This record gives sequence, C-alpha cells and structure tokens, in this order.
Amino acid sequence: MPNLVEIHDLHFSYGTRAILSGLRMDFPRGKVVAVMGGSGSGKTTILRLIGGQLQAQKGKIVFDGQTVNARDSKLMYEMRRRMGMLFQHGALFTDLTVYENVAFPLREHTRLPEELIRDLVLMKLHAVGLRNAAGLKPSEISGGMARRVALARAVALDPQLIMYDEPFAGLDPISMGVAANIIRRLNDALGSTSIVVSHDVHETFLIADYVYFLSQGKIVAHGSPQQMLASEDPYVKQFVHAQADGPVPFHYPGRSLQDDLLREVKQ
Repeated sequence: MPNLVEIHDLHFSYGTRAILSGLRMDFPRGKVVAVMGGSGSGKTTILRLIGGQLQAQKGKIVFDGQTVNARDSKLMYEMRRRMGMLFQHGALFTDLTVYENVAFPLREHTRLPEELIRDLVLMKLHAVGLRNAAGLKPSEISGGMARRVALARAVALDPQLIMYDEPFAGLDPISMGVAANIIRRLNDALGSTSIVVSHDVHETFLIADYVYFLSQGKIVAHGSPQQMLASEDPYVKQFVHAQADGPVPFHYPGRSLQDDLLREVKQ
C-alpha cells in the first residue's frame, strides 16, 4: 500500500456549520505533505480527525490499512502508538523537565526499563540539539527550544506518522530554519510520513514533497511546491505571494459599513 493515510469523501461539521466538505487526500509513505490555507479553512481539524479526536459525519480515513474510528478507544490507543503529534504551541508539561516531557510517551505506551528509556530520551534530545538541556523546565528555555523539545517528544516512539500543527508559528528566522531542517531530516531518517499544517510558505515549500491548499473546507489546488509557485489559480496566487487582493476577502462577510452607519442614523 503506497499511502500511509487516505481520506475519502470526508465531511465534518460543528453543528450546522460545515468545516470540511467532500475531502479526498492521500499521504504517501516516506513523504512530507503540507496542508496549507487561510485561518479557519479546516487544516487543524484534519489532524484531529486523523488522530481520532473527532469523528467525521461522512466519509472515512484509512491509516495503514485500518479505518480510523474515534468511537473505538482500544483501536485508537493502538493507532496513536504509531502516530506522533507536534501541537501548535508545543503543549509541553510545564511542571516536568525537558527529559520527563520526552520520556512521557515512552512510559505511557511501552514497558521499557528506565535504563533504555534514558538512552532513547537522550538520543531524541541529541537529534534536536538539546541533550544538555534535559534537566531544565520549559519555562527555562526559549520558545524555539521548547518547540524542538516538543518535536523530540513527538518522535520518541519512532512513529510511522508525524503530524505538525503550525510548527513554525512564533519562531525567529533562525529557529524556523532549524525546525524545518529537523522535520525533513527526521522524516527521512525514520522513514515516516509527515503532515505539516502551516501558513509559512517559504519554509514549508523547502521541505514538502507535495502540497494541498484548502479554502472553506475544500481542496482548491494541489501539487508539488514548484507547481504551486507557478500556479495561476487566483487563490493559490494570493496565498503564495501574500497578496492583499484576491478571492480571500479581508472583511468578514455581512452588511457593509455604509449599511451599518445608515442603520444607526435611522434608529
């Protein structure tokens, strides 16, 4: 099976508000696939559906040949053992040291002896350049370092699938470049499949093998980074080249300012 994750005709709503409509996506083994789009387009929701935090109303998600079912807690626990997740703001345990944060999934999902856990934790921290920060608390390191610790935790179990939710948000240019390089190197070293949800066009295009663009819960374009850079699609052009004018409006839809002002005068 060439794809580790497949999404078929997926529909998801919060109440009556549709978030994703008729989604069809493939995530090949060993590749870095980016999911991009404006805020509120449904990018993070896709990660939550794959991880079984949410259940779709229609369609299905297949992970390594098995259908993801959020209602089957035993199945999801087994599946998550083979998934790693880098949350948008790191989500480190603030009362635990860097070492304990990375050791957490190993203790949760395995029965390995502490000596082996120690070796694995130090190796993961070494891979992200933070082995000597093992004894520090998250409050004692920078935001960029905290994101790298979260990355070490995400890959602690050598997962088949690694999901990244805005891995470059809030990072300075140096930290951003380091994070992008680590994501690509870890993916290739582990032979994993990586899904990167991001707004950052430059860094994401440097490491991605394939890109999906979402708008209002639907795929509006997909292809290689090179194809997306050359695309004449109005939405892709606006997003990739950071244009103010285009299909994505600045103002939230509704009444015009003139209508609101006239209404106030009439009252």
